[in-house]
Amino acid sequence: MDEPTSALLTDLYQLNMMQAYLDHGDTGTAVFEFFMRKLPARRGFLMAAGLEQALDYLENLRFSSAEIAWLAQTGRFGKELLDQLARFRFTGDVHAMAEGTIFFADEPILRVTAPLPQGQLAETRLINILHFQSLVASKAARMLLIAADKVLVDFGLRRAHGGEAGLMAARASYLTGFAGTATVLAGERYGIPIFGTMAHSFIQAYDDEAVAFENFARSRPDNLTLLIDTYDTLAAARKVVALAPRLKADGITINAVRIDSGDLVESSKAVRRIFDDGGLVGVSIFASGGLDEDSIAELLRAGAPIDGFGVGASLTASSDVPVLDCAYKLQEYAGLARRKQSVGKVTWPGRKQVWRRYGTDGRMASDLISLESDKEDGEPLIQLVMQGGRRIAPSPPLADIRVRAARDLERLPEDLRRLRQGASYPVEVAPSLVRLGAEVDSRLARQEGAPS
Repeated sequence: MDEPTSALLTDLYQLNMMQAYLDHGDTGTAVFEFFMRKLPARRGFLMAAGLEQALDYLENLRFSSAEIAWLAQTGRFGKELLDQLARFRFTGDVHAMAEGTIFFADEPILRVTAPLPQGQLAETRLINILHFQSLVASKAARMLLIAADKVLVDFGLRRAHGGEAGLMAARASYLTGFAGTATVLAGERYGIPIFGTMAHSFIQAYDDEAVAFENFARSRPDNLTLLIDTYDTLAAARKVVALAPRLKADGITINAVRIDSGDLVESSKAVRRIFDDGGLVGVSIFASGGLDEDSIAELLRAGAPIDGFGVGASLTASSDVPVLDCAYKLQEYAGLARRKQSVGKVTWPGRKQVWRRYGTDGRMASDLISLESDKEDGEPLIQLVMQGGRRIAPSPPLADIRVRAARDLERLPEDLRRLRQGASYPVEVAPSLVRLGAEVDSRLARQEGAPS
């Protein structure tokens, strides 16, 4: 079985708890919510992503006979649990924010309402899916805001933390607004535009760099991009100028060149001059090589005439903030609101809604976290997406999600759009939610003080 789709891709403690729940008849309706406890210092906002894969997981969650047999031979679990797992189907409801939605700390982006053992089992993989794609989408959003009208392409598969991570990073960055990816499977699976040039090894395989350029051009003439920094970048640029008329006579146009190393500001300026003087004003310059939003900002401030950027490890591994402080917590069980009271990790209880308010300029002004049953001013961000274990509608195409993401990025307050350090956004908690928290605290305090 493909490892990412196996029901065994979970933590042991989920199965341990399921066993205990069944042993004691704790199978009532539970409500879990996934949210970020706080934003990292370098993230003034986050972007929701991964919902489609989360719903895929829940709809298709099954234990194979081989997996049941393996669990049985471990000797850890009773027959009742094994029988339940053998016929397991997720039957719950899911409410969620749409992918491409900007969100902030404490705002649930997904809620699961299901029998307690089902909701518990889903925890690990749901966190795994939603955390990673939201992490990458949030990083990609920062790059898009900095790069403005420049083309951004995901180059991160080779340094991703595994194949699935590379594939999901391609999807998350594309829905955020990247032009495409170098990951071929993302093109086949999600219809994402795929981009590719050549590696230095292709140039090195020839004694003559100009011959390498021409051979590649004649084999791969569509959207032709040549890598020019294997040896002397400026000498290679002149070779491109000399080659261009010969290729043009045969109907082949050089679209762009890529520079992957060195002083990108000075190299790009010098290459631009060589091309413009040589009549190649339409040839674009594409840069790659350890780039992130900070280095892209520096290049643009320095006036580097770069038209697009290939971004790798800094995107796929979100290298400056590789993990978010996220949680999937029980908020209600058997009709009673629940909350965690751990120091530094206190949760707001109950089923929640997030309301977004906008200013007269159309920009986001503030959010309000309320109980689901409250009616407040603003746009409700959390909607029903799955009922009885099945989607209520087909997942939206990536093109629609990109529109949503672009709209939300455009509506960010200016300080957040400019990625200003320390910029914040007002998120309020409704009085009804504060009261419910106090009621839960009081109930728990009474129970703790009651004689056994």
